[in-house]
Amino acid sequence: MVWWQRLVSVAKALFWLVLIAVILQQVYGANRPEVARSQLLDRFQQERKSRVIALINRQDTVTLFGVPVSSSISIEDSEAVLRAIRLTPENQPIDVILHTPGGLVLAAEQIARALIQRTAKVTAFVPHYAMSGGSLIALAADEIVMDPNAVLGPVDPQVGSMPAASIVKILAIKKPADIDDETLILADVAAKARTQVGAFVAEVLAKHLPKPKAAALATTLSDGRWTHD
Repeated sequence: MVWWQRLVSVAKALFWLVLIAVILQQVYGANRPEVARSQLLDRFQQERKSRVIALINRQDTVTLFGVPVSSSISIEDSEAVLRAIRLTPENQPIDVILHTPGGLVLAAEQIARALIQRTAKVTAFVPHYAMSGGSLIALAADEIVMDPNAVLGPVDPQVGSMPAASIVKILAIKKPADIDDETLILADVAAKARTQVGAFVAEVLAKHLPKPKAAALATTLSDGRWTHD
């Protein structure tokens, strides 16, 4: 074997070694924050004698080459959270840690409904932010504990990427004859979404507030008077 053939063989071997090292680093390195988080949650759970459920949606490096993917509340999240709630004794408190931009309305409503049906105390912890569906879940708790700089957001529904309230407003600005069919359909869906979400928020708030106050606050939170960021 001539010298250049040996060099090619060495280069190929180095390439595969580097590739394997990168893959191992991505697989095991990505798990380190999860392991540390799990240990911290276990200690928190033992100290409070509660069932701790973490709903954390954030940008993580989830691909081989570290492309960030934004995460939000999904139906898979609600399935996992509902399973954890079912496995928790009825007399054991639940602590929900929320760090999320929101997500699928159905998933958030499923979690919120399960929490308001609990007899033991439910506490929502918001260390940084819980927007939209995350805020809805927080409202289902008996107590909300927040960092001084943490935020909750409005719970007005979105249709696609657009606020339902803004879509409905088009009907007040333009005559129906001047609006295309697709927009009219979107406006109909948006109106239904606002009614549904407003009614559900009122139901959640009625656990701790008189019905008139719950309905008024639900309207404030879901009618789209603020931007959805």
